[in-house]
Amino acid sequence: MNRRLTIFLALATCAASTSAMATDRLQDYAWRMTVQPATGGVARLPLPKEVYLHARTSTLADLRLFDANGKALAFAIGAPAVQSNTEQRELPVRVFPLSGSSASSEGLQNVDIRTASDGRLLSVSVRSRPGDQADVLQALILDLGRQDQHSRIAGLRFTLPGGTGNYSAQVLLEVSDDLKQWDAIGTTTLNWLRNSDTQTLANDSMEFAARSFRYARLSWQDGQPLAFASISAQAVSQASVAPPRASITLQGKPGKDASQWLYATPPAIPADSIGLQLDQPNTVLPVTLGVLRQAEQVTQRHRLYRHHGQARPAQGSYIDPLLNTTFYRISNAGNGGKERVSGDLSMPVVQTTQWILQGSASSNLAQAPALRLGWTPDTLFFLASGKPPYQLAFGNSKAPPAASSLSQVAPGFQSAELLALPAATVGALTAQAGAPAAAPASADAARPWRLAALWGALLLGVVVLGFFAWRLLTQMKQEQDQQQEREQGREQN
Repeated sequence: MNRRLTIFLALATCAASTSAMATDRLQDYAWRMTVQPATGGVARLPLPKEVYLHARTSTLADLRLFDANGKALAFAIGAPAVQSNTEQRELPVRVFPLSGSSASSEGLQNVDIRTASDGRLLSVSVRSRPGDQADVLQALILDLGRQDQHSRIAGLRFTLPGGTGNYSAQVLLEVSDDLKQWDAIGTTTLNWLRNSDTQTLANDSMEFAARSFRYARLSWQDGQPLAFASISAQAVSQASVAPPRASITLQGKPGKDASQWLYATPPAIPADSIGLQLDQPNTVLPVTLGVLRQAEQVTQRHRLYRHHGQARPAQGSYIDPLLNTTFYRISNAGNGGKERVSGDLSMPVVQTTQWILQGSASSNLAQAPALRLGWTPDTLFFLASGKPPYQLAFGNSKAPPAASSLSQVAPGFQSAELLALPAATVGALTAQAGAPAAAPASADAARPWRLAALWGALLLGVVVLGFFAWRLLTQMKQEQDQQQEREQGREQN
């Protein structure tokens, strides 16, 4: 019985893993590109434009990576991380001394401050009282100027007046945006130590967590107050850098009437911007742009503009209008000779095998305007193992998905570490001799039939496994009955 149970489990395992046993070969893919990683270990490759133009699946399921021995390597595909550009610059600070004992005892309540309409400090003075020592420095008011929205202040640097020898003091820094509410952000000890050779060892800066503020107040907690020769601010600006973009210009062919144009589109392109390239000057073209859908598909349709009156057939293909807009190219001599040209429109990601442009009956275009699609390429991550050089292969509509999760390719890597990886380089696009030809049907049109075939194969596998289980259980029950009959016969004897 145990032997037959083992056979059954082996048959079940073989039936469940039949598709996984199919081997990937480099020659099964129509196109390849040589990949050269910059270093060993985990490598990063922004997917080339050629991959999207020649892949035959909308999900890049036919993308593979092989080493020089033809072994398939594990890889992961992910969206490119948002990069940031950090710049540091030094800003001059306008300094206003506060003198007099009243400034120390009452903060800024006894201080007259004049500002311009843009917030710039004009003057700072202390209202004196009898007995005040007007020449005693108590604090410094700093005006750092107006900062842009991406700029933050991360420190101050101090310069001693000429002729000053050794100096040491502990200072407190408070900041404000309105000269009314003040926030203490830290203290530090400033030191300048000079030797007989006029060499100076200095701690002349104060650093703190980068933040935005317009004004600052510097006061002394220990040491002699000093009017510094100059104070500068260390400004840090950080701005997001958009990932590299890719684009393609498609040429149209006539549709069912003179105002309709069809644009064959590679199915892998995840277009998120669209535009028209108008060659004729002084052209205004109201259009409806849509894609070809199959009635069997249940899709979530994104619309930039609502379109009414579009009937959907119960079966077959139909045009799904996605946006109504007007493209133009206008030259006006009375406007300094400047030309107005419509730009590309942003939209939710759309993948299709055919874009359809429907103009008005009065369009009268002699030739189809070129359609421009833009997208952000994904990034491929892989472990540079095996024997180089590596080959990036694609172009096989029958290939199942092979991408792994990022945690299986680069476990433990953070986003910043992945972004810091040097990018691998790719060679020229090469066509594979003897590779399978492209399927004549579009990927979108064939998807329902492939899905039905897959479910049919799975159901057939379940039926076969059920039959084997039934046969095995029947035989096991017969053996048990025969064993019981033999035991009963021996007891009667």
